[in-house]
Amino acid sequence: MKDKHTKLKKRIKSIRKKIFGVQERPRLFVKRSNKHIYVHVANDELGKVICGMSDMSLKSQEKKTKRELSYELGLKFGELILGKGINKIVFDRKGYKYHGRVKALAEGIRQARVNF
Repeated sequence: MKDKHTKLKKRIKSIRKKIFGVQERPRLFVKRSNKHIYVHVANDELGKVICGMSDMSLKSQEKKTKRELSYELGLKFGELILGKGINKIVFDRKGYKYHGRVKALAEGIRQARVNF
């Protein structure tokens, strides 16, 4: 029986065969750990990361759940990439299921008027 990390690597590889970020529509990818969530935008033609952000940059006094922080991160990151002139992206969930924190992040980015 394969362990979960091997299965995740296999899913990532199969997803990346189909998803490619270009200048007009860069790839937004998500990295999720048990405590934090990270989001980056990359241009795969040039092989460069355009910008990135994590929920660690969202310091607040009140207690929030990880899902609420992910949504807030999506809003802030959406504003950041709109400021850089990017309004269309390709969303790469990187093998994670589209629910919970990944879904909240995507909804926050969509709320900031970024299309994908």
